[in-house]
Amino acid sequence: MTDLLSGIRILDLTNVLAGPYCAYQLALLGADVIKVETPQGGDLARQLGASPELNRVGMGASFLAQNAGKRSVALDLKQEADRERFLDLVASADALVENFRPGVMDRLGLGHARLKEVRPSLVYCAISGFGQTGPMRDNPAYDQIIQGLSGIMSITGTPETAPLRVGYPVADTLGGLVGAFAITAALVKQKTTGEGAFLDVSMLECTLSALGWPVSNYLTADVEPQPMGNENMTAAPSGAFRTGDGLLNIAANKQEQFVTLCRLIDRPELASDVRFAERETRKQNRIALKALIEDALASGSAAAWEETFNRAGVPAGRVLTIPQVLQEQQVIQRGMTARFQAVSGMDRPLTVVRGGFMVDGEAPLPSRPPPGLGEHMDEVFAGLPPRAKKRAKA
Repeated sequence: MTDLLSGIRILDLTNVLAGPYCAYQLALLGADVIKVETPQGGDLARQLGASPELNRVGMGASFLAQNAGKRSVALDLKQEADRERFLDLVASADALVENFRPGVMDRLGLGHARLKEVRPSLVYCAISGFGQTGPMRDNPAYDQIIQGLSGIMSITGTPETAPLRVGYPVADTLGGLVGAFAITAALVKQKTTGEGAFLDVSMLECTLSALGWPVSNYLTADVEPQPMGNENMTAAPSGAFRTGDGLLNIAANKQEQFVTLCRLIDRPELASDVRFAERETRKQNRIALKALIEDALASGSAAAWEETFNRAGVPAGRVLTIPQVLQEQQVIQRGMTARFQAVSGMDRPLTVVRGGFMVDGEAPLPSRPPPGLGEHMDEVFAGLPPRAKKRAKA
């Protein structure tokens, strides 16, 4: 774990994915992340995942994926005594992140205005499906709902199969990343001026923002994006190609890359063919071009062609499964995973994935395994600052 956020305390009141993923990024950066969970089961993700056995003991695989490095306390915020203990925690915190529906924290008497009275410099981040305002603010939102509303599904798949959901919770993940980015930016201001901030993160807006290219094509060029399967609308040949053994992604997006590709597959005449000689004509004739390229690629495997193309400067990569990519030396040598031998509530070792960055050449790995529900109650409350500790005893 890196020390970029060492000394920063984050209260994590989130559930399932977007919020926990946000707080996980902050934990990897060195923040002290305290997960505040309900005593009645805690984070819903504790019950989600492919292992029924782990779900039963509250350590579901979905929870394990994004809660390493955190400490857990169990508080029932509907109870006055636990609300007071929570305010003690707030008095010691630099930032808080929650992903309840808008208004939930206010109804508990723990909204931003109340918490600001306790900790004026608090950075408060609220992640929700649609944001704190607008006609959809109170609608429930899961990842697939946002994928459909954002337009992602309309351009995912082929013309025959679209609309399709992206194969993982991309909208939730984007919401978490944007939340972490916004919190770290607000912490800079906090440490510079002593001022806090209220961050209103909308998953729908995060997803629309990430759809920059297709949205811009519509807003600027009045071209409505369409599903293209594995093809790239900006270039050809650029997409997934069948080889003699496996699929290969090729992105010969530049003219010199296309010419090199034609030479490497022993079809140099394609580079001067009037149908393919220029970028725009290649896009117009991409189906015919793809068939000719795949015919040549049938003589070798995806792995062999990948090595040949990359060595010559033509971007290419096999289409791998998750088990396959985790076995790649690139992933292994970069220290993409952390392994814990002893995990609360588990009878097996645990391997988790870190964030997608390194700091000064080191991989930021979580310092501790995902916590059991309420595992750190004594430790956290015993370590409160004097002012908060005095109130906790009152």
